[in-house]
Amino acid sequence: MLEIKNLHAKAGDKEILRGLNLNVGRGEIHVILGANGAGKSTLMNVLLGHPKYEITGGEIFFEGEDLTTLKTFERARRGIFLSFQNPEEIPGITVENMLRTSKQAVTGEKIKILQFRKELRALMSELQIDPAYAERYMNVGFSGGEKKRNEILQLLVLNPKLALLDETDSGLDVDAVEIVSSGVAKFHNENNSCIIITHNAQILKHLPVTYAHVFLNGRIVKSGGAELVGEVTAGGYAQFEVAS
Repeated sequence: MLEIKNLHAKAGDKEILRGLNLNVGRGEIHVILGANGAGKSTLMNVLLGHPKYEITGGEIFFEGEDLTTLKTFERARRGIFLSFQNPEEIPGITVENMLRTSKQAVTGEKIKILQFRKELRALMSELQIDPAYAERYMNVGFSGGEKKRNEILQLLVLNPKLALLDETDSGLDVDAVEIVSSGVAKFHNENNSCIIITHNAQILKHLPVTYAHVFLNGRIVKSGGAELVGEVTAGGYAQFEVAS
């Protein structure tokens, strides 16, 4: 589904990604682990075409198509979704209107309001989100946990092919992480894929991790199965410094 070849990227004059290679197959879940500043969030933003970052080398292919020069909205329409580490507040547009408009933009199909509202309320109930929040402005006045659950709500509504989850579990208590993890598990199936950045193995509780990768200095220095998450938890990142 996703193929990254020798990817280099910078922000301003600072090179952040330094020859990154990664293949993600359909139905797979990849976990990215690494200390702050390793380049994890940069990768996520580059994959969705954030204008702050400039690709200076390499290629990104999604379902065989070169994404390197496509704009963010074009990548989103092809089925790529990014859940932010720090979700933005958007005054003036309600959660329901934002999600319905987004789904119409991605699918190109007219959404029936009453049917959408019924489905949205059902998903909100599963994620333990007060249905009244559908009429509130997007993330305005939401707690950190409410914003993160709202990100998973967006994921379930938009149902992308590739979900990029950038520390969606950060700052959450144990119960909230459980809800988020269950939401991601509800989304995932054999026809879609996930790349998850996390420092907390709890979010992986309900997820069949295919591969885990350790990031250092803008590239992957070690890959393995789910057991690699345990290695990092037990020994930290210093054990991989030589490999970088």
